[in-house]
Amino acid sequence: MSTQDTTNTPVSEKSMRKVAMTSLAGTSIEWYDFFIYGTAAALVFPTAFFPEDMPPMVGLIAAFSTFAVGFIARPIGGVVFGHFGDKVGRKAALVTALLLMGFATTLIGLLPTYALIGPAAPLLLTLFRFSQGLAVGGQWGGAMLLVTESAPKHKRGFYGAFAQAGAPVGIILANLAFLAVSALCSDEQFMDWGWRIPFLLSVALIGLSLYVQLTLEDTPAFRELKEAQESPNLATAQQSTKQASEKPVATSKTESPVLMAIKKYPKQILLGAGAFLAVQVTFYILIAFLIAYGSNPAGLGLDRDLMLAAVLISAAMQIPGLFIASAWSDKHGRKGVYMLGAVLGGIWAFVMFPLIDTGNFWLIVLAMSGGQIFLSMMYGPQAAFLAEMFSTEVRYSGASLGYQLGAIVGGGFAPIVATALWKDFGTIYISMYIAAASAITLVCVIMLTETHGTDLDDV
Repeated sequence: MSTQDTTNTPVSEKSMRKVAMTSLAGTSIEWYDFFIYGTAAALVFPTAFFPEDMPPMVGLIAAFSTFAVGFIARPIGGVVFGHFGDKVGRKAALVTALLLMGFATTLIGLLPTYALIGPAAPLLLTLFRFSQGLAVGGQWGGAMLLVTESAPKHKRGFYGAFAQAGAPVGIILANLAFLAVSALCSDEQFMDWGWRIPFLLSVALIGLSLYVQLTLEDTPAFRELKEAQESPNLATAQQSTKQASEKPVATSKTESPVLMAIKKYPKQILLGAGAFLAVQVTFYILIAFLIAYGSNPAGLGLDRDLMLAAVLISAAMQIPGLFIASAWSDKHGRKGVYMLGAVLGGIWAFVMFPLIDTGNFWLIVLAMSGGQIFLSMMYGPQAAFLAEMFSTEVRYSGASLGYQLGAIVGGGFAPIVATALWKDFGTIYISMYIAAASAITLVCVIMLTETHGTDLDDV
């Protein structure tokens, strides 16, 4: 296999596999860190970091509010790390994001509770969650470009799925960690100190960061861009990167990549964010809200471990869906499979809660798995889809902005909105919420240009 159709510098099949697996490992551990927060917010944080006399539903909303802070920080992380990644390199930005996440998550595991330090506890929790959001905002772009800019264009969707698969793998790891701790601890021990163990395990990110720094090169596309920018002959530089004379490659060395992306690609950024809306709304209702809904006495009152196991199994179902959908998009186009996922996900929203409300474990698994499979039809091709919308000099910034703006609107507030709708109106309105997000995503994807088969050097 060669990537001559993607870059001027071929990448061997062996090297491509190494890049893909490194991207998967990095995103898996990064998302593990981000997701254990959501699980803890549903199970532990309402009582650990907020006053004991706070009503349970109010405490849950307060905990999910700190969860949302991470999403508010994600676009900021996308801007900061996007600028860094487009100027200095994809690898350097990725390593920095991984280190930030590792330290922030470890500190959450060491944080004193409200009973010990009072209001300082939720304030520090919010600060560390904000740091997590900054890290994720920067990490996704780096991991995604690491694979998509190295892959041949006829397999760009497939290899991009390795970066995307980190999300469900992270869920699996997070839930396995909580299930293991829950099995080894009594309920009292779990609430007292057991929940901290999954957070402390994130120290593994620091080791992975060092591995990436020491063993991987930057992407061929970025290396060629830097060579073009440093060339004393503009015409030669433009020819070496296959850039048209009007594209600001060598002449834009001092201009902010973020501002360039906003000026050049406002439509792609906004529509890319809208295309991500249904993925985020559905995903965080599945992995965060439903744990609270199923285990809370005000909801179904089911066993905590049962809900964690259901989330784990459904996340595992998403993984093959990601690769199948992405490979399909390589052959038949990004838009078709993306739009089909939005339509099916919107319909499934009205099937999901009747299945969950039965209280039957396997019907709950079916409900969650259907949601995960349909969103995988959107999330799988997304890495290649977004990468193909932007030119090399602003690709990190542009793709990150689209992705993270969709995340803050969709994912950050989904558990809060779902909890409020459940509390005041019932679960049918949560289904309508998911369906509305799916409709917005469908319209946005229709308005975007098909990117399948694009040569990244010609964007």
